[in-house]
Amino acid sequence: MRPCPCLRRLLPPRRQWPLRTVLPSRAAAITAGNSSSSGGRSGSTTTEPRRLFSEPTTFMSHVQALPTSQTIPTAAITTTQPLRQLIPTNGRQLNSLQLDHAARLGGQSGRRGYASAAPKETTPDQRKAAALEKRIAAIPIERFRNFCIVAHIDHGKSTLSDRLLEYTGTISAGDGNKQVLDKLDVERERGITVKAQTCTMLYHHQKDKLDYLLHLVDTPGHVDFRAEVTRSYASCGGALLLVDASQGVQAQTVANFYLAFAQGLTLVPVVNKIDLASADVERALGQLQSAFELDTSDTVKISAKTGLGIGEVLPAVIENVPAPVGDEKKPLRMLLVDSWYDTFRGVILLVRIFDGTVRAGDKLVSFATANQYTVGEVGIQHPGPVPQSSLRAGQVGYIFFNPGMRKIQDAKMGDTFTKVGYENVVEMYPGFEEPKPMVFVAAFPTDQDHYQKLADSIGQLVLNDRSVTLQKDHSEALGAGWRLGFLGSLHCSVFQDRLRQEHGADIIITEPAVPTKIVWSTGKEEVVTNPAHFPDTDDHRMRTARVYEPFVLATITLPDEYLGRVIEICEAARGMQKSIEYFHSTQVILKYEMPTSSLVDDLFGRLKGVSKGYATLDYEDAGWRESDLVKLNLLVNKKAVDAVTKIVHSSVVNRLGRQWVTKFKEHVDRQMFEIVIQAAAGRRIVARETLKPFRKDVLAKLHASDITRRKKLLEKQKAGRKRLRAVGNVVIDQASFQKFLQK
Repeated sequence: MRPCPCLRRLLPPRRQWPLRTVLPSRAAAITAGNSSSSGGRSGSTTTEPRRLFSEPTTFMSHVQALPTSQTIPTAAITTTQPLRQLIPTNGRQLNSLQLDHAARLGGQSGRRGYASAAPKETTPDQRKAAALEKRIAAIPIERFRNFCIVAHIDHGKSTLSDRLLEYTGTISAGDGNKQVLDKLDVERERGITVKAQTCTMLYHHQKDKLDYLLHLVDTPGHVDFRAEVTRSYASCGGALLLVDASQGVQAQTVANFYLAFAQGLTLVPVVNKIDLASADVERALGQLQSAFELDTSDTVKISAKTGLGIGEVLPAVIENVPAPVGDEKKPLRMLLVDSWYDTFRGVILLVRIFDGTVRAGDKLVSFATANQYTVGEVGIQHPGPVPQSSLRAGQVGYIFFNPGMRKIQDAKMGDTFTKVGYENVVEMYPGFEEPKPMVFVAAFPTDQDHYQKLADSIGQLVLNDRSVTLQKDHSEALGAGWRLGFLGSLHCSVFQDRLRQEHGADIIITEPAVPTKIVWSTGKEEVVTNPAHFPDTDDHRMRTARVYEPFVLATITLPDEYLGRVIEICEAARGMQKSIEYFHSTQVILKYEMPTSSLVDDLFGRLKGVSKGYATLDYEDAGWRESDLVKLNLLVNKKAVDAVTKIVHSSVVNRLGRQWVTKFKEHVDRQMFEIVIQAAAGRRIVARETLKPFRKDVLAKLHASDITRRKKLLEKQKAGRKRLRAVGNVVIDQASFQKFLQK
C-alpha cells in the first residue's frame, strides 16, 4: 500500500534507515499491548528477540538513532496502535490520519512486519558438496596424487576409468556405467575418446587408514588428438601405461611412452584384458621390458571389464606417483590446462594450482593477454561440476569468471594466471605449443538456403574445439562455404558426425588437402591451403619458384608376417624407410618418412587391410621437403570445377586423372548436347571421357523421300547441336558432387 500524494508532501524525505531497536519503555508498551490483544492465549510469550521491520519503509525517516544493544522481546505485532506509539515525530505535529497511514505501511503483511526470516533450507546436493569440501580440506598436499591413463586406442582406458570411479565410490556401481567421463555422443557411438576428461576422487587407503585426494585424467588414444594428451601431462605427476594383453605394445603406446618420459612422469605399467582367451600376458610384459626398459616385476594385471585386479591399481599409484609440490601460502600461480564454452557462464577453465589459493571474488590477471577477471566460482569435477569455496596448491579444478570470459580465443592453452598485483613476483609457465592443422577440407551446405543455420552450428562447435581453423570459402559449383583445418582425417570425420548428431546438419566435404609452401624467386614464402589458389604450371613465376610439401615421420608396428606387404604400401606412397626394428620375436617397428598427402589418402585403411587389422600407425611432423607438385583440374566442357581441384605429385597425375573422369561420368546426367569431361594438369589433358547427348530421330517422319531431303534435315540438326553446345551450360546438381566426393 502506498501513501496518497497529499500525504507524501507532509512526510519528510525518505532515508535508508531500518528500524532495528526501540527504547525499553516502548518495548514494554508493545509487549503489554500484544499480550492483551492475544486474548490470553498460552504460549504467546517467548524470549527470542525480533526486529520490527526487514526493509526500509516510507515512514523510516521519522526514526531516531537508538542503541543497537536494545531489542524488542517477541510477540507478533497484529495491531497498529503500538506502531503509532513508536513513530517519533522529530518535533513535528502529525494528525491521526498521518499516524495511522504510516503505521499501516510498516505493519501490513508479514513481508514488512517481521524482520527475521526462517533459515534457508539446503538441498541434498549442497549438503553433499559441503561434506566433500570438509573432507578435502583435511587432506594435506602430501596425500595428493595427480595421474592420467595413456594407451593405444581401444586398449581400455575409459573402461578402467569407470571401474576406478566405482571403486572409490565416486559413482554408484552398475551395469550402465560405460564411458562415464566421455561426454560427446560421437565418443559413445564410436567407442573412442576425443577430448581428455578429468575427475577428482577420494580414496581411503587401507594400508595407512588415511584419505587421499586423487585426480584422474582419461586421455584420447588416437594420434590426431595428441595435443590433448600433452596438455594432460602438465597437470599430472605420473601415468598408468596401459597395454592390451591380447594386442601388446602398439604404435601409440610407443609414442605416449616417449612423450611421458620427456615430461618426467612416473610410469606405472598396467596390463589389461587378462580375462580374454587370446591374452598373452607374458608376451606383453616382455614387450614392456624390452621396448621401454621398465621394471615389470610390479606390473598390475587387471581386467577392467570384469573388475578383476582393480583394487591393486590405486595402491600402486599412491606408492609410485609422487605428490605434487606447492605452497598455498605463496602468491597464486595457476596454469590453464583446458577450456570449454558454456552458453550461460562463458568460457570455463580447467586449471592446475601450483602455488597459492584461489576463491570466488579474487581478481586475477592473465600473463598472455594481460586481461583482468573476477572469479565467479571455483570447483572440482566429481565427476560432474561440484562448487567449492576455494582451490589450493596441488589441486586441479575448474573456474569461471563473473562477468564471464566471452571469447574462447582469450583462453590461451598453457597461460599463467595470478592475482592482480603479483605479476612481477610470479614466474610465468612455459606454456604449450598450439596444435597446427594438417588436413584442410572445404565444406558446403547441401542446400544454400541452409547456409546461415549451418554457419551457426559450425560456430558453436568451433567454440569448444580450438584446434579447428575456420575461414569462409566460395565455389562456383557448390556456392558459399568454409575452408576448415583439422588435425587429421579422424578429427575431420568426428567433426562431421558432431554436426549431424548435435545440430542435425548435413554438409558436403571435399577431398582432404594438405598445405603447400611456395618460395618465389624473390625469397618470399607463401603457404597455400586452398588447391584452387595454387598457380598453374604455365604461370611464368613457377619456372623459378620452388615448391615444398609437408612430410611426417610415420611409426608402424605390425606382426612380422605382414612386413612385406606393408613395405610395398609405404614405398608406393613415396615413403623413405628410416629404420626397422624387432622389439619382440614376432613384432616389428617400422619407421618411414612420407608425404602428409599420402598419409591422409587413407593410408591407415590400406595398412589395416593388408595386415588383417594388426598394423598400427603413429606419426609426427617432419618438416617441409621440396617436391614436384602440379595442380590437377577437372574440366566439364572446358570449364574447371573448382570443388574437385587437387595438388598432386607429378608421378600420380595420369592415374588419378583417369580415375576422376571415369567416376565423374557416372554421376553426371546426359543433356541435349555433348558433354566432355577432362582431367588437365596445366594445359596438358591427361584423361578424357565423353557423355553422348540425347538424339532425336529427325528422319522418323520421312518415309520415301529423296536423299537430299534426308541430308538437309541431318545438317540442320547438326547445326542446331553446334549452336546449343556453344550457348548451353552443364548444370550439375549437388547430389552428383556428393556421390563423387564420398569414398
